[in-house]
Amino acid sequence: MQPRITLITLGVADVARARRFYETVGWVASSASQAEVAFFQANGLGLALYGRAALAADAGVDAAAGFAGVTIAQNLRSRREVDETYAEALAAGATPTRAPHETHWGGYVAYVADPDGHVWELAFNPGFALDDAGNLHLPA
Repeated sequence: MQPRITLITLGVADVARARRFYETVGWVASSASQAEVAFFQANGLGLALYGRAALAADAGVDAAAGFAGVTIAQNLRSRREVDETYAEALAAGATPTRAPHETHWGGYVAYVADPDGHVWELAFNPGFALDDAGNLHLPA
């Protein structure tokens, strides 16, 4: 596995309000943004804003049970890499929160929690390119 963080997702109360805030302070939303999620390029990684309850449900965790409203994503190059990385994480002591699965947006993801409960998304997104060094490049 090539270690990297490619996307940090913040669970927010109101995506539109949060997006306006980030745009007001100078962040430029990617064309990949939609009403329910906003993406911003930040050097070699991305920042996403997603509804807090939707993020908890997507990650398979209980929002009322101390979910911090943040996930860290590692984008991978294929579905096979998602499966392999998921297995490696579990073997290392991660807790599965959601097994690898196809998504409604055409990707393939899994979620695990590290030993301290930090939730990681392991994702293959055919629309988000990784360069040779593994840096994420969101659509302009």
